[in-house]
Amino acid sequence: MEVKVYKTGPVVSSRFGIEDSHTLGVYEKNGGYRALKKALKMSRDDVIEEVKKSGLRGRGGAGFPTGIKWTFMPKEPSPDRPSFLCINCDEGEPGTFKDRYLVRWDPHQLVEGAIIATYALRATWCIVYVRAEMWEEKEILKQAIAEAKAKGYLGDNILGSKHSLHMCVATGAGAYICGEETAMLNSIEGRRGEPRMKPPFPAASGAFGMPTTVNNVESISSVPFIINEGGETYAGLGCEKNGGTRLFSVSGHVKNRGLFELPMGTNLNELVFDYCGGLIDGMELQAVIPGGSSCPPLLPDECDISLDYDSLAKANSMLGSGGTIVIGDRSCMVKVFENLTHFYSHESCGQCTPCREGTEVVHRFVQRIEAGEGREGDLETLYEIGGNMMGTTICVLADSVGWPIRQYIDKFRDDWEAHIREGRCPKGGAL
Repeated sequence: MEVKVYKTGPVVSSRFGIEDSHTLGVYEKNGGYRALKKALKMSRDDVIEEVKKSGLRGRGGAGFPTGIKWTFMPKEPSPDRPSFLCINCDEGEPGTFKDRYLVRWDPHQLVEGAIIATYALRATWCIVYVRAEMWEEKEILKQAIAEAKAKGYLGDNILGSKHSLHMCVATGAGAYICGEETAMLNSIEGRRGEPRMKPPFPAASGAFGMPTTVNNVESISSVPFIINEGGETYAGLGCEKNGGTRLFSVSGHVKNRGLFELPMGTNLNELVFDYCGGLIDGMELQAVIPGGSSCPPLLPDECDISLDYDSLAKANSMLGSGGTIVIGDRSCMVKVFENLTHFYSHESCGQCTPCREGTEVVHRFVQRIEAGEGREGDLETLYEIGGNMMGTTICVLADSVGWPIRQYIDKFRDDWEAHIREGRCPKGGAL
């Protein structure tokens, strides 16, 4: 799939579109590895402080401040317990397609960010977890790692410093749940991709039982800019408590679908109607899922909102992984939710009963309603099932189904009631 980048930003997408941007020579000609040389002259704690100043928050979905997360690692790792950085490029969230293009178009930016991050973390091992379907991106990244090692950017005593790093790529066979950090660690170790109980947290016992930090590809790819230009400069690109820029993967019923790098705090209506050119085929806006399929949808009158973690949380949704799905008024929202619940019931790892059984039961209910076979009381039962799923499992996959149930029903009740009372879809069941 080729993705258009309609607006490149000054941070992670600045080299997108440059010929051979994935190669070491082109990366170096365009400022590559300058940040690494600067970072190695700084103290490790000063590097962390710059990242804290930047306001960078995890770009994988949770939005936890990256610099603070780095402080959880041991300051003096022992030789028999080396520290790890694991970079998550599983990217299984429907509607999200940013990390694979960061790896495809600018892999050395990720490598450089990883070297700087491991220097700050006092880590000597870095594993990039790439889902197996992304075989082209995996090969591009492996080649970039080999180029960096040959040039002395990886290995022992990098550029004459005391920092050493060994970096490799691991793959897993496409389970959505492996986007959860501890399920990813299990997969790296050759175990079933199932989330672990926490505590212990990865910083205490992560990959192979060693202290580990898990970060997203976009998070680590932002680090070279932060070191080059300073944390305050990066913070100034965004909004309060949400520094920098963000890659938005936009799909759905808009004229310009693709990948956009925009400042944190960009208005959602601006993204949909200005950058994306509005809706196709004369459609009116019905809903926007702002951050990937696990995020509750927003109605048109809720879309005059800042795209940042805090504003969307107040609106009972999430920025998530930045996968913005725009839905026109010809789509049946019951069908949309049926499609999503089918995905989550299929992707549940099955470890926790409320998730294993709950996602399947919800999907069966919604599937029956969508087929025109709903009954009075079904919506109340769905409310109850969703409530019983919330906060009762090891990870939040069950919450990704339980939390949005009430919002999909309450916001689009006419669609649901037409299915139940009239046994038909008023919009033809279209997605």
